[in-house]
Amino acid sequence: MDNQELRAIGWKPFFHQQLPAVGQQAVVVCRVSGHYGSQVLLLGEAGEFRVPVQLAESAGEVAVGDWLVLSAENHRAIQRLERQTLLFRKASGEEVKPQIIAANLDTIFVVSSCNEDFNLSRIERYLALALQAGATPVVVLTKADLCEDPATLRQQAGQLHTGLLVELLDARQTAQTGVLRTWCGPGQTVALLGSSGVGKSTLANALGAGTLATGEIREKDGRGRHTTTSRSLHLLPSGGVLVDNPGIRELQLPACEDGLTDLFEDIVRIAADCRFSNCSHEGDAGCAVVAAIESGKLDKRRYTSFRKLNAEQAHNSRSLAERHERDRKTGRLYKTIINNKRRRRESL
Repeated sequence: MDNQELRAIGWKPFFHQQLPAVGQQAVVVCRVSGHYGSQVLLLGEAGEFRVPVQLAESAGEVAVGDWLVLSAENHRAIQRLERQTLLFRKASGEEVKPQIIAANLDTIFVVSSCNEDFNLSRIERYLALALQAGATPVVVLTKADLCEDPATLRQQAGQLHTGLLVELLDARQTAQTGVLRTWCGPGQTVALLGSSGVGKSTLANALGAGTLATGEIREKDGRGRHTTTSRSLHLLPSGGVLVDNPGIRELQLPACEDGLTDLFEDIVRIAADCRFSNCSHEGDAGCAVVAAIESGKLDKRRYTSFRKLNAEQAHNSRSLAERHERDRKTGRLYKTIINNKRRRRESL
């Protein structure tokens, strides 16, 4: 199974050691390349092929980037391999439930443009998701030609997380995307994450993902139009694979405590010096956070973003836990009803 074709699309020892002992049964190892409702597009050593969603998900729900072991006879999934990384968010709408974006990503390009769309607090949201997923985040600032001082924006973005790499480019100039090829080499999986219209499809095209639709910029607000409608996996000429995601208009954090702690480790470290362990950071005596803001050591915007995102993820985390408990109780109720019906039939 550990052949060159599979390694080229992201196969690693982590997945190889999970292969089941199937005995004499012939199997096919493949990766989920696209999910189109009733059909799932798979990519394996023999190329791309489609299977009905019922077959692909017979071993569990799948997402783009997942690895599956199929029966060679009927292409029914025997096993979905454990995910090395998992990128997800809170699904849009009032109901709090997680929505998987993609699985088994090595690097996430957080894409923002250098025009009116540039927003540090929004970039922090994407970084929290990327860090929670376990992938390496890289901020990519596009449309550098639309800003008089793009270097300042690059500097501001670079201060959002220790060691964060920020690349600045005009995605229409293919040569400029060369700075990203370090993360797009053989066997590497990268994903594009960002708001609608920031130039993700243009960037994907420049990296060699094919010919994806792009939109013109609206003059009234400097934002591009939403063009990508579904996420899919593309082979890159540099040897890696790329997941192109639809732009996200509404981004709320799911249970994301670890990602936020990592992203705002500077604030967590400062808060540890507060006089009281339960300090509210709102005027309490001996508050190190307030002192850091007043002295200029801590940016007030960053602290406001930290509080907002923490409150949001905590609320959604509680709601997800409550939803899980309701589903668990509902499942037990259904099981009881079914068992009671079976006993009544048997007693007749």
